[in-house]
Amino acid sequence: MKFTDFDLSKNTDGLLPVVVQDNATLKVLMVAYMNEEAFDTTVRTGKATFFSRSRGTLWTKGETSGNYINVTAMYPDCDNDTLLLMGRPAGPACHRGTVSCFDTPDNEGFIRKLQTVIQQRHHDMPEGSYTTHLFGKGVNKIAQKVGEEAVETVIEAIDGNKSRYLYEVSDLIYHLLVLNEQMGLSLEDIEKELESRHK
Repeated sequence: MKFTDFDLSKNTDGLLPVVVQDNATLKVLMVAYMNEEAFDTTVRTGKATFFSRSRGTLWTKGETSGNYINVTAMYPDCDNDTLLLMGRPAGPACHRGTVSCFDTPDNEGFIRKLQTVIQQRHHDMPEGSYTTHLFGKGVNKIAQKVGEEAVETVIEAIDGNKSRYLYEVSDLIYHLLVLNEQMGLSLEDIEKELESRHK
């Protein structure tokens, strides 16, 4: 993909609109613009770089705050006149210090964020972490915990205890995410599997 592949005929300033999305949570973080130099810099460095219309200059997101956005993928839209940039933010994306420039709920995409935390725990294995403890016990113990939480979830559902059900189903989802990581799978893999059945 090259900058010249995009159709910028609708934009009098010749800039490419870019929607930035968190790769883990899928939360929309911000909207910015790129010229050809910003696009090429982003591709070369792997850090989201844009063109500031107000300052008339290039800027790499995080160059002053340290809150870089490390690019994981870029996709043109169907009209080839807008870019979706997926990335891993190193901190708040908005100058207000918020996760996003859009005031969407903070818990949006939290399950994906939790998956990212679990993956990091598996990689780092920090002492004192319950997740580390589970990984240390291996697949049998993790699978046993999933079974226990599933049974407790079913019991609370049958009893009609909504608050207890919510508590237990949250435990179930957490342990299932740990088991997925232990098995080398992710939410994305589950989505693909479900999608393949929905035909």
